[in-house]
Amino acid sequence: MKVLPVLDFAIIGIYLIAMVLVGFYFSRKNKNAEQFTVASGLIPGWAIGLSIYATFLSSNTFLGVPGKAYGGNWNAFVFSLSMPFAAWIAVKYFIPFYRNTGNISAYTHFEKRFGPWARVYAVICFLLTQIARMGSVFFGIALSLQALTGLSMKTIMIVMGISIILYTVSGGIKAVIWTEVVQAIIKTLGALLIIYLVINSIPGGFDKIVEIGKADHKFSLGSFSLNLTEPTFWVILFYGFFINLNNFGMDQNYIQRYHAATSTKQAAKSVWLCVGIYVPASFLFFVIGSCLYAYYSQHPDLILSLKHQVAIERLPATASANEVSAFISKLTPADYGDKIMPHFMVTKIPAGLVGVIVAAILSAAMSTISSGMNASATVFTIDIYKRYFKPQLNDKNTLNALHIGTVLFGFAGMAAGIAMIGVKSILDLWWQLSGIFAAGMLGLFLLGIISRQTRNHEAIIASIIGVLVILWLTFPSLIPEQYAALRSTLNTNMIIVAGTLAIFLTGIFLTKTRQLTV
Repeated sequence: MKVLPVLDFAIIGIYLIAMVLVGFYFSRKNKNAEQFTVASGLIPGWAIGLSIYATFLSSNTFLGVPGKAYGGNWNAFVFSLSMPFAAWIAVKYFIPFYRNTGNISAYTHFEKRFGPWARVYAVICFLLTQIARMGSVFFGIALSLQALTGLSMKTIMIVMGISIILYTVSGGIKAVIWTEVVQAIIKTLGALLIIYLVINSIPGGFDKIVEIGKADHKFSLGSFSLNLTEPTFWVILFYGFFINLNNFGMDQNYIQRYHAATSTKQAAKSVWLCVGIYVPASFLFFVIGSCLYAYYSQHPDLILSLKHQVAIERLPATASANEVSAFISKLTPADYGDKIMPHFMVTKIPAGLVGVIVAAILSAAMSTISSGMNASATVFTIDIYKRYFKPQLNDKNTLNALHIGTVLFGFAGMAAGIAMIGVKSILDLWWQLSGIFAAGMLGLFLLGIISRQTRNHEAIIASIIGVLVILWLTFPSLIPEQYAALRSTLNTNMIIVAGTLAIFLTGIFLTKTRQLTV
């Protein structure tokens, strides 16, 4: 078992205790449900912007992005380049819309527009998205800490989950936002520290990194062909635009923050601050991946222990030495990209600094998970529990329901993370799951606010067709071999694009058809 020096454990312990204490500090001010969910609308825009940035910059980014850059190229950076386009639409249309409705839940208006079924449908999509997001983040942090401590990933997730639940359930959205402000700073400084340490370890420094990266085409943003079956530049751009449109326009994590802002103008500023920080910050993580690639290209012998570890994890215990050697010889950087940064931390970063970087990775995970817990509990309490089971729930009992919901969704996220143990790429898994769950929600939302003439039955038909399209894209192998020509060949990142457009365009078509026949 790898044992961290006492200094590193002390730094990590102090950080965890500090986050829990922040939650208990704010718990004194959470006397009602409004304070727990939107902090009574008293949070400044700059704090909300840092909070949204911290939610975006999860451990999926901290570990998954360097892993993608190490194992492939900078194709995934196109996702970040799509953010300003989605942010502009959110600032111009979505933020004023939500602030004017006054509804804390992002999904209350679905029922007003199309009926109860639409609200329930959107809530289910959102909750599944959040559980998948929390699970992938739990998995990412466990992957890192396992390499550093030798503890089982399941144990790490449980300990981390309980710590996050404690400060989230006690402090509410105010604790979430202010801890995320601190976490945003810590994780950014952690990224800069890693870049410095890697560059400092390479003879020739940054110039050598650029030379190796250019020679092996590591800085490519992907093919510019219109091939939608591969993760080309355009596929990632489309995916990024639609998923960020969903994030800024449909995700309760962000809608809650719009309501927590002191004004609509401050809410809009928070979105632009998030984009202004996240795009260059994500660039830093791609630089980290390229730096690690250059480092291990110069020291290929240092990667052998990691390859051996991957072989042990993925081969049966009965595998012979020859089978292990054959497996290792076939491994490519893409097969172990997510493990590369934890491996570098274990082997090359000096005592003390490891604790700082682990705290940065923890902050990346905790901000996203705590946001997911709070938002999921809010949606479940308002849109399900109060709507269908306890309509006359008083404020005290509403607060209790929010606390219970936070705990339950925290454990659901842990369970999802445990189920993900063994996946090849955190980032690929999260992108696929988010596209599947978000597509139907975004398509219905756009149909509702753009086409004011669309009626309930037309929205139902459009949603059914959209779900069928999503299933067709997600599970092509379910189509029998004799009908293989009917299987989808689109890249999985196109699921949210095709699913959203299927619902929206079908709804528009049905509406126009009805109007022409009347």
